Formats: sequence, structure tokens, C-alpha cells
Amino acid sequence: MDLTTMTYIVVGATFAMYIGIAIWARAGSTSEFYAAGRGVHPIANGMATGADWMSAASFISMAGLIAFKGYDASIYLMGWTGGYVLLAMLLAPYLRKFGKFTVPEFIGDRYYSQTARLVAVICLIVASITYVIGQMKGIGVAFSRFLDLEYATGLYVGMIIVFFYAVLGGMKGVTYTQIAQYCVLIFAYTVPAIFISLNLTGNFLPQLGLGSAMADGSGTFMLDRLDQVVTDLGFASYTAQKGGTFNMVVYTMSLMIGTAGLPHVIVRFFTVPKVRDARASAGWALVFITILYTTAPGVGAMARLNLTNTIQSGEVGSPTGNLVYAERPQWFKNWETTGLLKFEDKNGDGRIQYYDDKNKEFAAKAEQDWGWKGNEMVKVDRDIMVLANPEIAQLPNWVIALVAAGGLAAALSTAAGLLLAISSAISHDVLKGVFAKGISEKTELLWARIAMGGAIIVAGYLGLNPPGFAAQVVALAFGLAASSIFPALMMGIFAKKVNNTGAVVGMLVGLGSTLLYIFTFKGWFFIPGTATLANTPDNWLFGIQPEAFGAIGAVLNFASAIVVSKLTKPVPDHIQHLVEDIRVPKGSGAATH
Repeated sequence: MDLTTMTYIVVGATFAMYIGIAIWARAGSTSEFYAAGRGVHPIANGMATGADWMSAASFISMAGLIAFKGYDASIYLMGWTGGYVLLAMLLAPYLRKFGKFTVPEFIGDRYYSQTARLVAVICLIVASITYVIGQMKGIGVAFSRFLDLEYATGLYVGMIIVFFYAVLGGMKGVTYTQIAQYCVLIFAYTVPAIFISLNLTGNFLPQLGLGSAMADGSGTFMLDRLDQVVTDLGFASYTAQKGGTFNMVVYTMSLMIGTAGLPHVIVRFFTVPKVRDARASAGWALVFITILYTTAPGVGAMARLNLTNTIQSGEVGSPTGNLVYAERPQWFKNWETTGLLKFEDKNGDGRIQYYDDKNKEFAAKAEQDWGWKGNEMVKVDRDIMVLANPEIAQLPNWVIALVAAGGLAAALSTAAGLLLAISSAISHDVLKGVFAKGISEKTELLWARIAMGGAIIVAGYLGLNPPGFAAQVVALAFGLAASSIFPALMMGIFAKKVNNTGAVVGMLVGLGSTLLYIFTFKGWFFIPGTATLANTPDNWLFGIQPEAFGAIGAVLNFASAIVVSKLTKPVPDHIQHLVEDIRVPKGSGAATH
């Protein structure tokens, strides 16, 4: 069976399953729409949480970043998984005990302020919209290649699917759909990784294959071979640290506290019956996440090796060492049609020269000795690496189709969770909580679904022109959550003397400083006197790249909130008692409406 037919069958079957689950588990009340009726088993919730969090960035883009950044990309592995430990230990059980539906609702009640609640909604929407752009990019990439659709068309199809099961099912439908999506995505990620690890190293576990010797009998370890292959082409060593240590530490911290502050993940712990179940859910989520995150380094390294070996099949610089463009394999042609892989014959020899032409010394030698005129792979979108890897490795069509279904499952599951968090904030926190307190549950549910539809349209529009690779866009979202939401939650639980004014100022300072830094160095707006501030380490403050600034924004948030609280009215006694009660590890709290 040809690949296109196989892909339609596999992807179509998974979509039918998602829609069927949504119909079966459709929400009939606000409790079911916002918190799945608080009846989800911890193991099931852990699996749903894993799918909710392991987005297109985790499935599609992270291994692509590892493939091209090598050692430096370890920050994603450490930051995103380490953040879950913070979430499990410091936030999840206490927020579940408080017994609310949404993160802004907790912030509004803890800081006894509707203004704080509205500012939290703004922070949530900014972070979530930024995050969902990355998911839309992943949806568009997967559809455009495997269903032979234009990127935009694939994006529209994904929007329709998400709209159907998220709007109909709410948190209840999304939860059970995400359980199915986790099973699809983890199977789709590990099966091709096992095949490729066996082919390259003879070891069926990619976690071990990464450190094993090549299966060609040379005795060379895989990472040593990869280092040799890339350095021969002028690229930096794969296993060497290339970025600044301080930037790596700050970036890792930003991803960690950003993970702990993600509202669409936090609300997952509102769906379990008890506080102890919230802790158990976080533990199970870590188990399910670990399977993918320990596999990703092997996937990234093997994808880079396979890609480079395909293009550079012989001795570097020899007349026959480079792949003849007219003889390029079918997978190359397939990805060219998507526009995510592009070749330009700069020296007119009909062969593909793929090397680091930014390495001036190597580029000069290549031009003088071999007649190379520059890197001819003018575009290799990092987000294609996981999806293209099975094709490059010549795996069976059913494996390639499975990977497509897994990538879509990862993107759709997180997109649904994010859109649900946005719609809940608008309908429950803004409308029901502030501007129309007397509306009925039926009307609130209607507005929640309308808000969901609006959020999908906005996310789709932004997804048509994403500001970077999926993982880069998601990293920006983590930075925004780290600088605004995480400090407010931490101080809300552990600092009973932080008042409403301090919390509002802290969130605005954290969010504002991070946005200012990101927009300045990403070049998304012009500030007088900063037109020459290119997005390079030479211009970054203390060498901190824009995606890493969330940790600095969080420090500014904490500091400003504490200072302002000391200079303004103290927290009322009943709120201080409330904060102390939250930290008592017993009871589960009752949901409020």
C-alpha cells in the first residue's frame, strides 16, 4: 500500500477515535467543562497530563533542535522535565486543595482583588496564545507533508478537528481524548526510534543506542561518528558546548519555572477527586513523559547522522562525495514540495554541498580547493526531522504513517488543553467572575464554547506566520508563564504577606519586562535607538537570549511584589489564615461556582 493511502487510513482512524470519545464524553455542565467533574483517576489524569504537555514542541521539534544543536539542546530535556518536579512538589496539591476551577480564579481570591484576577487572565492568554502557535505550526507541518496538503490547508483541517472535540467535550472530553492521544503519540515516537537504533547500532533501545558502537563493525561509537561527520563539514562538534554557561543555566531555569506555571497543565490537577490524587497524578505524568524524553536524544542524534550521510555519501571535497541533485531520494522530493526543505545549486555542478558556510575558515578552503560557493541546503526546517527520519531511514510505510498520526496527536492534545484554558479564563474569570456574575450555568457554558471558537481562530491566524520553530515559539511561551504566573502562584501559597497591589505590580513587571526583551531582540517592533540590536549574543543582556529571559522576569516579579507589599497596606488577617490553611495537607476543597 502506498504511503499516502496508508497515512489517510491511520490518521483518519485516530481522528475518528478522538471525535467518538468527544461525543461519548461531552460536557453537560460547567463542572464537567472546566474540571471533568473532578472524577478522573490519577493514572488516567497522569496520562492525559503527559499528552497535554508533550506538545508538537516535544514530539516534532525538540528532537530537531537536538539534531542541530547537540549538547546545547539538553536545556530542553532538563528544563521541561525538571519543571514537573517543581509543579508536583510546590503547586499541584495546594492548588487542588484550594478547590477552584481556574488559575486566575485562585489568584483573584488569594489576592482578594478582581484586578489581580483580570491581570492573571491577561498573563494566561498571552502565554497560552504564544504556546498554541507552536502547536499550529506542528499541525501544519505534519498535514502538509503526509496528506499532500498546503501548509495553510493542513492548519485549517487541524483547527476544525480541535474545534469539534474541544468545544463539544470541554475538559471532560479533552481528558479522555488526551489519554487516547498519549497512547498514539508514544507508540508513534518509540517504534521508529527502535527500528533506527537497531539499524545504526544493533541496540534496540535508542537510549542505549546513543552511547553504543556503530553496527558496521568499525568499533566507532555513534556519537564519535556523528562528531566526525559534522566537523568534517565545518559544523561545530555535536557533543561540545557551544553557548554560554550562564545563558544555559538561566534558560533551563526559565523552562523549569515556566513548566510549573503553565495554566493549561495546572488545571489538569483540578480534575482529580483529592489532594493526594493531585500528587499521584504529577508522579504518573513524570513516568509517562520520561518514556519520550529519554528517547528524544537518540532520535535527534540519529536523525542528524542519517540526514548528513544521505547528502554527503563520500569523502568530503571529492568530486563524487556529494549527492547528485537529480538522483536525490524520494523523501527529499516529498519534503521539497512542502517548502520546508530547499536546495539551491550555487556553483552549478548539479551536486548538493551541505556544510557550514558561516565557518569562514572552512568556507574559504571549500571555495578554493573544491569550488564550493556556499551551503546549498538553503532551508532545512528543524521541525521536519522527526517526521522525515523514518523516511530517510527507509522504514516501512506503516511506520511513517504512524509517526504522522503521533505528531498530529501531540499537537492536537496540547492545542486543546491550551484553548480550553483560554476559554475558561474568558468565560469563567472575565464574564462570570467580573462582568456578568448573575448569568446561568447554561449561559456560561455557551460563552465558554464561543470563547473556545474565537481562540481557535486567533491561534490559527497566528499559526500561519509563526515567529520561529515550534520549540522556539513554545520556549517563548514558557518564559512568559515563568515571569508572570509562576511567581504569583508561589507567593500566593508560601508568602502570606504579599498583598493584592504587590501581586498586580509583580505580574505586570514580570510580563512587561519579558515581552520588552523578547520583542526588542526578536525585532518585532522598533524602539528608538535599538534598530541595530540584532538577535545575537553580543547584544543580549549578560548573554541571555530572548527565550531564556523568563527567569529574569520572574526575579523582577518576585522582587517588585515583595517591595510593593511592604510599602502598601498589609494583607487582611482572614486572607493570611486562608494561605496557612492551603498549606495544611488534608482535605480536598470544594469547587466554587
